[in-house]
Amino acid sequence: MAYQLYIANKNYSSWSMRPWVLMTAHNIEFEEVLTPFADTPHQQAFEHFSPTGKVPCLQDADTLIWDSLAIVEYLAEVHPDVWPKERQARAWARSACAEIHSGFMALRDECSMNCGLRIELGAPSPALEKDMLRPSTLWEDGLNRFAGPWLAGETFGAVDAFFAPVAVRYRTYGFTLSRQANAYAEQLLEHPAVIAWIEQGLHETWRDEAHEQDCLRGRTVLADLRQGVRN
Repeated sequence: MAYQLYIANKNYSSWSMRPWVLMTAHNIEFEEVLTPFADTPHQQAFEHFSPTGKVPCLQDADTLIWDSLAIVEYLAEVHPDVWPKERQARAWARSACAEIHSGFMALRDECSMNCGLRIELGAPSPALEKDMLRPSTLWEDGLNRFAGPWLAGETFGAVDAFFAPVAVRYRTYGFTLSRQANAYAEQLLEHPAVIAWIEQGLHETWRDEAHEQDCLRGRTVLADLRQGVRN
């Protein structure tokens, strides 16, 4: 029986993107169960499958895993290639995943993910500016330490999937990166699994007003690449 992966809109849900991209990249068979965001308190629609009312969740027969990092660790028990084989690289990758999982609050708060929009960011807050710089430093460290082409070595793994939504945000809001970090971000955005997620997100017709306004905040929209509209 294939896994079931419960996710929300591909256009908005950075947390859903991480395990979806990882499992797609590693040819881990799963059934996608997509429930769109809705204007209800605590995402009541998600509470039918998620004990926290949040996405993503992974169902494996009678076992439920309800956090993106926990999903990765669960998958790694059967699919060990999601983490690097070499112990030092694996430790680095786990640390980087944990950092993006628990940190970058200004980036999350001020630059909500939206695959289809291109937005003129304007002057970032000091906290956002700090969060914008940190991934570049982290990416350069991994690429130089483990010789690439991916963050922890030769294989696209969990740490790359975890930073895929950051690369999407960089493109949406036009962040300036170092030359090396920009090359990595472009490579990440060109990975077939990442392309598939973004393209499917662009064809979604749902619009969640809370997410839309969280992206805009009075900023100028330079382009909207999405197809159609459905509230």
